[in-house]
Amino acid sequence: MRILSAFIKKEFLQIIRDPSSIMIAFILPTLLSLIYMYGINMDSVNIQLGLKLDDANPQVMTLAKSFRNNNYIRTHIYDDKDAMYNDIVNSKLQGAVIIPGDFTASLHSRRTAQVLVITDGSETNTANYVQSYASGIIYQWLETMHYSKQQVNLINPQLRIWYNAELDSHYFILPGSLAVTLSLVGILLTALVVAREWERGTMEALLSTRLTRLQFVLGKYFAYYVLGMCSLCFNIFLCVTAFAIPFRGSHLMIFLVGSLFLLTCMGIGLLVSTIFKNQFLASQVSLLMGFLPALLLSGLMFPISSMPAFFRYLTAVLPQRYFVSFIESEFLAGTIGHIVFINTAYLSCLCLVLSFLVYKNTWARLEK
Repeated sequence: MRILSAFIKKEFLQIIRDPSSIMIAFILPTLLSLIYMYGINMDSVNIQLGLKLDDANPQVMTLAKSFRNNNYIRTHIYDDKDAMYNDIVNSKLQGAVIIPGDFTASLHSRRTAQVLVITDGSETNTANYVQSYASGIIYQWLETMHYSKQQVNLINPQLRIWYNAELDSHYFILPGSLAVTLSLVGILLTALVVAREWERGTMEALLSTRLTRLQFVLGKYFAYYVLGMCSLCFNIFLCVTAFAIPFRGSHLMIFLVGSLFLLTCMGIGLLVSTIFKNQFLASQVSLLMGFLPALLLSGLMFPISSMPAFFRYLTAVLPQRYFVSFIESEFLAGTIGHIVFINTAYLSCLCLVLSFLVYKNTWARLEK
């Protein structure tokens, strides 16, 4: 224990004296959180929509006003249909709505009123947003003008949104981004550790001591685990206080599962660090293994169920997949037993496997 405590003290002193570790643990997550909060938005809030009113009835002007008052749409009124079409072709508009001349006459006579919604199909997601927003505004206007019962006689849908009633994409992007930031913190911090020892020549000094492989691995894990957990707490504090993301889960579960995820990422970083003795190579490999899977294959940006079979199977060995599922549930819905159990079980298996590989590989490296 005396040797282990001395080695842990040496690691903490190295962290304090090396500003890059502090930057990776606190400055990098802060920058990424700012980017995810203000630079990435899954809600299309600036749709340029053309509106042509062929019906001169005053009631139609109230519909145009409903379009103009929508926070997600920038409405442009057109008198010339060809000019509106040209603006769609030139990507000045993402869509258009045309109100035909018999619109109010059809409503008054209790016939189905036709509305033409045109979208730019070159961007599928934006086209879906245009269609959904335009339809929602029109149906809301019909209800306000007491036309809804005439238009829909058989079905009267009542929408109820659970967990994210505001439909704010930041409520799941920012918590999910903690998997990305914690992956970078856990993998980068430890990936540079052993490689730095070899480059600076301090590994030879360690080899000359009575330090065992178990003490070496435990010392590296303990020091950077403390730094990583401080980074996790700092990131959660930013989400809840600075960015006002609602939190409905358990702080204890966040701490336990976050610890397990951090240890798993540290295992990846230490494994990379013991294989590559060069800090540049170790950092490039750790970024490749940490950032890209966390961003693209964790389910944060793209649903795993919609991925090709190969990538769905590949995500099964990525710890980010399980932490994204867990932490989004904690923030949006609260602590759900089976979600916590499944993700914790998979993370535990990955953590044990990686710890074993680090232990075995570190022994071989220390013997050289």
